[in-house]
Amino acid sequence: MIGAALDLGAGRRGVDMGPSAIRYAGLDARLEAIGHRCVDLGNVATAVAEATSPGDEHARFLPEIQETCARLGAAVADAALNGSIPLVLGGDHSVALGTLAGLRRANGPGGVLWLDAHGDLNSPATSPSGNVHGMVLAAALGLGGDAFADGWGMPAIEGSRVALLGVRSLDQGERDLLGRLDAKVFTISDVDRVGVERAVRESLDHVAGPGFVHVSLDMDVVDPEIAPGVGTPVRGGLNYREAHLALELIAEAGVASSLDVVEVNPILDRENQTALLAVELAASALGARIL
Repeated sequence: MIGAALDLGAGRRGVDMGPSAIRYAGLDARLEAIGHRCVDLGNVATAVAEATSPGDEHARFLPEIQETCARLGAAVADAALNGSIPLVLGGDHSVALGTLAGLRRANGPGGVLWLDAHGDLNSPATSPSGNVHGMVLAAALGLGGDAFADGWGMPAIEGSRVALLGVRSLDQGERDLLGRLDAKVFTISDVDRVGVERAVRESLDHVAGPGFVHVSLDMDVVDPEIAPGVGTPVRGGLNYREAHLALELIAEAGVASSLDVVEVNPILDRENQTALLAVELAASALGARIL
């Protein structure tokens, strides 16, 4: 377990407390109960927003995010090379840049299953907000523009090995980019039509291959009625059982080599409800079963 208490990539404060909230919800005990040995490496160092200039309004706090991601990437690479399963606790979704860079360093480029209400496929040129957590997937594909060109270890994933599931909020620039990508996309409407099982299985088939397969779980993929503690909630997400089934199917497939759980914001949560759900879903992704 590696924490990245970073909130510089998001538009709302508080997600920096996410790693602590997930730990407090009993993640290590839950995973050890299903047979894993957990080693908690603590949190990588991050800058503090109040003591830092946002810089370029089109990619706010980008140098500081890069520094944090470099530290995170080194820790993830070491864990992967040692044969461990890197489990990264965010923080906002920009931490996935560090996770993916570390996985690429250890294993070469790979594939990713992106469980998220959003596409995260903007760039500084297209982003309406300038928040880096909405640019992560584009940057990881090497499509984030000059701002992500040097020192990031990108592209970290192969353009043909990307799948998004649960999407229900896209900006126009993201729609345009998806029209040019060989990505498998299951919007929430698609999930309604074909079911969670088919959507997950086809997504995993699409991202499977050499190097690594990373699963990036943004808690806003779940409906805010059951996961209220997220910074960018969008109504109509996965329900409780759909979310568990998706993660159970991922574990059953046995192709994923790493996981991150991001965007838990305790300030917006109710009695740590979202962090508790994050623990349950991480356990499902790592092999927890009813029977």
